[in-house]
Amino acid sequence: MLLIVGAHATGGFRTWRRQRPFVGGVLTALGGVELFFSGQLDIGKIHVQLGIEGLQATIIPILLVLLGVLVIAMPAHRIFYGVIALAVAVYSLVGVNLGGFFIGMLLSTVGGILTVAWMPKGDAVGEGAADDAGVADDADASVPREGTIA
Repeated sequence: MLLIVGAHATGGFRTWRRQRPFVGGVLTALGGVELFFSGQLDIGKIHVQLGIEGLQATIIPILLVLLGVLVIAMPAHRIFYGVIALAVAVYSLVGVNLGGFFIGMLLSTVGGILTVAWMPKGDAVGEGAADDAGVADDADASVPREGTIA
């Protein structure tokens, strides 16, 4: 009985996850978490802190985590959130310890790219164009075109 409930719960999560850019949102949020902790770390004697008293080292990671959560919560706005995440991730190279020593910047950049590139299953470009072309051909069949003899 417990096994059946667990299988159903996993299947429900799987369908929910496939309806949104889940991997892109998770990578963007992980990049933000890594950027936040890289602002608190020192690697040897390397500690670069740029910005107004380190305010950027707090705001940028929080913004990236928020964007990652919003992408997962509202997939309809995925392109807007993905582009903003890309811009903030690239800016983190200057604003937060060289982009979290490049790791946080790369995670957030890949997450933003995956978010922008993700598309729901029913929104394929070829499917809508083929349906519209079929309707247009049927409607225009009775009307002669310019330059043709009817």
